[in-house]
Amino acid sequence: MDIIIFLIVLSILIVVHEFGHFIVAKRCGVRVERFSMGFGPKLFSKTYDGTEFMVCLIPLGGYVKMSGDERALCKGSAEEFFSHPIGHRAAIVVMGPVVNYVLAYLCLVLVFLLGYPNIANKVGEVMAGYPAAVAGLQTGDVVVRIDEQNIAHWEDLQQYVSESRGDSLRVKVLRQGQPLELSVIPKKDVLKNIFGQEEQVRVIGVKPSEDMVLLKYGPVESFGKAGQRLWEITHTTYKAFYRMLTLKMNPKEAMTGPIGIFFIVKKAASLGFTYLVYIMGVISASLAIFNLLPLPVLDGGHLFLLAIEKVRGRALSPRSDEFLNRVGLGLILSLALFVFYTDFERFGWIQKVLGFWKSLKG
Repeated sequence: MDIIIFLIVLSILIVVHEFGHFIVAKRCGVRVERFSMGFGPKLFSKTYDGTEFMVCLIPLGGYVKMSGDERALCKGSAEEFFSHPIGHRAAIVVMGPVVNYVLAYLCLVLVFLLGYPNIANKVGEVMAGYPAAVAGLQTGDVVVRIDEQNIAHWEDLQQYVSESRGDSLRVKVLRQGQPLELSVIPKKDVLKNIFGQEEQVRVIGVKPSEDMVLLKYGPVESFGKAGQRLWEITHTTYKAFYRMLTLKMNPKEAMTGPIGIFFIVKKAASLGFTYLVYIMGVISASLAIFNLLPLPVLDGGHLFLLAIEKVRGRALSPRSDEFLNRVGLGLILSLALFVFYTDFERFGWIQKVLGFWKSLKG
């Protein structure tokens, strides 16, 4: 069942992405020869309106094959990709990531309507020697307000404490259903953020429980919350890319491949439909952002080449085009091998294989 759910999620993301290319190509008058979900040997196909829709054996991607989408083979027919102006070609290329981004937004809107999953505002552990312990907070306390700020979930608590400026905080909790107000004096501590950077933040020394809450919003507020959350995902992703490029962040800590995504989807599915939709939205946004990177073979690389063509007034030579595509393919394959290796290492599979091999030799 976990594999089936994973394949359904992956298929939705692939079909949506390729449909973006497909529908704009058709609107621009470009003939689409094949619409493939997956790579490798063809399992089955059906031809409709001049396009062969295929499902292939390896479900880790897909592609849309358009007439005349190789410059060297383009004969100048009006229905060929390279016969169309730069604006049409750019629209066809960019629409794949765009619809993935739209899907991400719609997933997040649905999540906020059904209930946004977050860690509950319940104390799971009070750290010895920290301000919360000194003030008398206990495991099981539910933090409902700090100063004049209502606390609905753990992110609220973390954000308010870290951004607070006062010498002390008035923390209102519910202890076994009874209200209680305590005065807590925060202290500064050095912690690592999600990018692995050490920074000084104000803390009170509490850890969350494993309880989760679903925060529901109305239709209007959900659209706004979804946009805000999508912006946060986008900003965090690009910041992570920048830190990896500047060698300030270990790529192993920031990247995952199909195996890692499978376990993320599996965990989300076990928690419920809302969690699964949320994760699908995050992955869809990440897919859009990744595809827009200016690397040959990716959509962003094609847009970069179109920008060069626009500035120069003519395209690069076929030889240069072929060279860049080979370099891009090599980079993507290298990246794929790296993320697979990282996933194998993260889940302990490499150590298990090495241990098995040593036992055979022994």
